[in-house]
Amino acid sequence: MTAPARTNPDANDAARTLTFEDDGTVPNNPDLPVVLLRGAVDPGAGEAAIRALYEANGWHETWTASVFDYQHYHPDAHEALCVAQGWADIQIGGPSGEILRVSAGDAMILPAGVGHCRCDKSDDFQICGGYPSDQPHATVIRAPDERRPDHVDQIAALSRPKTDPIFGEGGALVVLWG
Repeated sequence: MTAPARTNPDANDAARTLTFEDDGTVPNNPDLPVVLLRGAVDPGAGEAAIRALYEANGWHETWTASVFDYQHYHPDAHEALCVAQGWADIQIGGPSGEILRVSAGDAMILPAGVGHCRCDKSDDFQICGGYPSDQPHATVIRAPDERRPDHVDQIAALSRPKTDPIFGEGGALVVLWG
């Protein structure tokens, strides 16, 4: 069994939040911000250690891959993303959102409904994803083609995670999302 990745407590203290309005293509999330944690884990930790960290903190259905290169969102799950290797430019908040360059060790927690899309990446880019234990399936909604009016209500009704995927019960997510 792989040991969980080492974390950087300074990243928890320096968490950045980003909020986005419904832009007509993606609903985003009117109540919860994106949480960005630069340098949250050891950049050399590797994907197995990041996934073990998620699991240890109650986030499951983990995976390692990339981020889709088209705008999409999940109406039924919050999503943790942590770069395992390389770098990528990821647009958060839909087509009018902010492009963030993330690199190995950086983590983001996206509330349900927030649009995201990979714009560029290094050849070796890998990112690990995971979901709160009570949200085992994240439906991928391609924006704007598959957007439905009931997604806004579905997003609003979703429970908030009990733990931060990186820092557990004392993590920034728990404080920032209440």
